[in-house]
Amino acid sequence: MESINVRLGDLTGASRWSNDQGIDQHQPRFDLAPSGLLDSSFDVHVRTAGQDSSPLSSVKSFEELGLHPDLLQGIYAMGFSKPSKIQERALPMLLANPPKNMIGQSQSGTGKTAAFSLNILNRVDSSLRVPQAIVLVPSRELARQIADVLQTMAKFTKINIGMAVKGGLHRGRRLDEHVIVGTPGSVQDAIRRGLLPTQQIKVFVLDEADNMLDQDGLGDQSIRIKGSLKVEPQIVLFSATFPDNVRKFAPRFAPDANEISLRREELSVDTIKQFYMDCQNEEHKYEVLCNLYDILTVSQSIIFCRRRETADEIARRMTEQGHAVLSLHGMMSPEERDEVMDHFRRGESKVLVTTNVLSRGIDIMQISVVINYDMPLDHYNNPEPETYLHRVGRTGRFGRTGASINFVHDRESWEHMNAIEEHFQKRIERVPTDNWEQVERILKTIL
Repeated sequence: MESINVRLGDLTGASRWSNDQGIDQHQPRFDLAPSGLLDSSFDVHVRTAGQDSSPLSSVKSFEELGLHPDLLQGIYAMGFSKPSKIQERALPMLLANPPKNMIGQSQSGTGKTAAFSLNILNRVDSSLRVPQAIVLVPSRELARQIADVLQTMAKFTKINIGMAVKGGLHRGRRLDEHVIVGTPGSVQDAIRRGLLPTQQIKVFVLDEADNMLDQDGLGDQSIRIKGSLKVEPQIVLFSATFPDNVRKFAPRFAPDANEISLRREELSVDTIKQFYMDCQNEEHKYEVLCNLYDILTVSQSIIFCRRRETADEIARRMTEQGHAVLSLHGMMSPEERDEVMDHFRRGESKVLVTTNVLSRGIDIMQISVVINYDMPLDHYNNPEPETYLHRVGRTGRFGRTGASINFVHDRESWEHMNAIEEHFQKRIERVPTDNWEQVERILKTIL
């Protein structure tokens, strides 16, 4: 396997930011590409499987890829004028023939979804009304988002996009759309019932692949779905993060894959201003939260909790105090979840209180603050840096200013936050909870 480092942009030195408390941190430079995506000044690491697919080539325009004019028209209609830096490297490898598997890792907002969507649409034969690609994702919210991207990109073609999610319209009918986007349980159920034929599947994508291969049941379901495919499709794994255990397993799931990634420590919180607030106890956390929203004027924000009961309670109490707040979690009906997300996307609600169901992949540009009401923990009560990174990645999207605020209320929660701080080697600054004029001064300089 050949390996090469490719420079994305030029390293012109780190810019710096500071506030009136004398806080000073290094921050890497990010530029918005004409496509509206985030271009990084970091290195991209490329590992190639074999020599036959010319994986070291790159493109500067979509025209160089030899795409159908109808597909090009869809790309331009989405506002993409040229490939992002990561797409310059990934697309030639994805689109090469014969198809090669790919394992891709890059931070949020760099164009991963558009890259694998373009590859899928390019490989579909619209004259055959049968599923030819499956995209697996961990949540119905992300499934809807990706289906929308595919639908928009394919609007000038005759390619149809379908969904397989809990409570979806597909229930009980044969799925014949060219591309199926769904969650593992629903896709596996459709295949088992004979409603999703797999004889013609050419591309099999796992988005948020670390989650799909390493979460309660999802990993087993993804493996079973792959095993039920009648042919060997091109397998594409994309994620912003790959923990070590998933990184070791991924090449077995997608053998002989080309790999493209940013170094793990650079897939980080550098573009997010991180703070923490010391609270006295659980009830004081809620008081601090309300005080925070009394002084902050932000477009939209997400509050992450560990338990759905906490999310519902916060939403109820904040609504009673006049805030436009909704809660979202896995115990809600599919219709309720869709309605909540539609309200939030339209900006009708400014605050969304949720569990980890929304920590991955969701792009809402107006989000400027993420609050970790509870620090992310695994089933063994250990801090989860990967989940933290995905959570705070919901803000600061596409080069915009964003902030994360972590609540700690006892020694244990402080130790959890400290472990995450040490993992990323990025300082999380303290914001006082006893001087709200100072809090306002610190945060308003950022937001």
